[in-house]
Amino acid sequence: MKPTVYIETTIVSYLTAWPSRDVVRLTHETLTRQWWRFHRPSFQIFTSNFVIEEASRGDPSAAAERLKELAGIPLLPADRRVEDLAAELVKVLVLPVRAHVDAAHVAAASVHGIRFLLTWNCTHLANGMLTDKIEDTCERRGFRAPRILTPELLMELP
Repeated sequence: MKPTVYIETTIVSYLTAWPSRDVVRLTHETLTRQWWRFHRPSFQIFTSNFVIEEASRGDPSAAAERLKELAGIPLLPADRRVEDLAAELVKVLVLPVRAHVDAAHVAAASVHGIRFLLTWNCTHLANGMLTDKIEDTCERRGFRAPRILTPELLMELP
């Protein structure tokens, strides 16, 4: 059985973005495209309606490209367990309102037993200073937190 990966919104955004002039962002875009093309087949991927909603925002043509890439990826349901865990993560991580959806991504992946959460959000998700809080909160609720990684790090796993 293939390892499972939750695709967070930044992944599809970087995947479909026009090449950036910023060297760091361009590197993230390139690594995302490499992961999507060469490494994605090694994983069973999932996403959620949280991602669909976020990907639908902004420029209509850019949103259409993001949604095209997300088409066909199984969606994890946002049941009461997801809502409750997300609310707890918001409190524990002291997330600003604009970042509440980040807690929902973690909660969806955790509740549904997804092994990895793939993201470029290094402020509220792939942030080593938050890892223990995320893992402890999920564990207290009876779930295993996903390992939160960038595409670059997930490419290095066997």
